[in-house]
Amino acid sequence: MNRPNLQILLTVLLALVGAFVLFHYKFALGILVLPLFIALVLFVTLRFYRLMEKDDPRDPR
Repeated sequence: MNRPNLQILLTVLLALVGAFVLFHYKFALGILVLPLFIALVLFVTLRFYRLMEKDDPRDPR
């Protein structure tokens, strides 16, 4: 398996584990649920953006 596919799988796995932990313990986290959720969404969005940027055919790399 090549490196970009492994990065994608690890990103998705980390996001799923983070979402599970966040919503499994949402009552214990209380008011922190919303900022943690926003941070999780931001992490996944930026991570996928970086992966898509690497695949840009206009990029001379």
